[in-house]
Amino acid sequence: ATDFNLVVQDIAATADTLRKLPECTGKVAAIGYCLGGRLAYMAAGNGSVDAAVSYYGGGIHTQLDLADKIKQPILFHYGELDHGIPLDQVGQVKERFAGRDNADVYIYPGADHGFNCSVRASYNQNASVLAHGRTLSFLAEHL
Repeated sequence: ATDFNLVVQDIAATADTLRKLPECTGKVAAIGYCLGGRLAYMAAGNGSVDAAVSYYGGGIHTQLDLADKIKQPILFHYGELDHGIPLDQVGQVKERFAGRDNADVYIYPGADHGFNCSVRASYNQNASVLAHGRTLSFLAEHL
């Protein structure tokens, strides 16, 4: 029963609040995992964040109409073996962002959904470390 538009409005309000804090340099990124990955994508689509990182964001392939609205940097992480987000869906995202210098899509061989969560059976240390490093580099560059 989640109203995704209301959640994205909440993310926008949160980003606005963060920008007003003295600790903030003025730029805010959204990082999300699974459903949160989809919400980070949607927040980028409505322009409320300066950068977005989506870890195995499900359902993005059904919202590719937002892709043209995303002008800020965005980073996608997907597991090769994720049965909830099959490679054909990842391919749709990759194709939609192909040739754009503001988007990178990474697919991690041998990794499943939730590969970054160390308390899950699907945890993949190699994929997690690589994705984490890429995320930190991305944020350092764009924030």
